[in-house]
Amino acid sequence: MAMGATDLPDAAPVVRQEAVTRAYDRAARFYDIYDAPMEAFGTRRRRRRLLRRATGRVLEVGVGTGRNLEHYPHGVEIVGIDVSEGMLERARRRAAGRSGVTLLHADAQDLPFADDSFDTAVATCVFCSVADPVRGLRELKRVVRPSGRVLLLEHVRPRNPILGKIADLLSPLTRRIFGFNVNRRTEDNIAAAGLEIVDVRRSGVWREIEARSPSP
Repeated sequence: MAMGATDLPDAAPVVRQEAVTRAYDRAARFYDIYDAPMEAFGTRRRRRRLLRRATGRVLEVGVGTGRNLEHYPHGVEIVGIDVSEGMLERARRRAAGRSGVTLLHADAQDLPFADDSFDTAVATCVFCSVADPVRGLRELKRVVRPSGRVLLLEHVRPRNPILGKIADLLSPLTRRIFGFNVNRRTEDNIAAAGLEIVDVRRSGVWREIEARSPSP
C-alpha cells in the first residue's frame, strides 16, 4: 500500500541541528531532573531491557548525561558521542572511574568513524532530536558491521489519527523549547535508511527496536 502524505518518513531536516544543540546545552543543567518522571514511569526499565542486547564494541549516539552507562553488560567497550558539550560534561562525571568508556563530541549525522567499526550501535530517545533522522540512521548502518545490531529506544507519532494530528501541532513547540519532535515516524525512517527491523516491542508511543542491515 502506498504511503499517504501524512505517512511519509522524516526524510528531510525540519530544523537545523545547531538549534537542537543549543536547546540541549540550555537544558543540560536540569535535564535529569525534568526527565526523572519519565524515567520512573518506564523509560529506565526500557533502557535496561534493550541495552542488555549490546555486545562487543558499542557506539552510543546521543549519550546525553550518561544515563545508559550503568545498564550495559559487563565487558563491552563503549564509545559515546553527543552534539552538546553541556550534556557531555555531565556524562563524563558519570563515566568517571569506569573502564572501557570513551566520550566524544560528534554529530550522529556525520560520524567520525570508519565503516564497520562497531558491533552494536545504541540510541535512546535520540532520533526524535536529530535534525535529519534518516541521514543519522544511515550513518549507524555504515559504522556497524553487517552482522551487528542497531538498538533504538524511541517515542514516535501516535497511531491514533486524532492524537497523531495533535502531535503534529505540538511538535514545533517541543522542538523549539526542548529540542525534540513528538511526531517522528521512526519505524518508517529505519526502513528509509536501509535498515530492517528484526525485533520491535511496542507500548503506546514507545518503541524498543533491534535493527540490522539487510542480508546480501
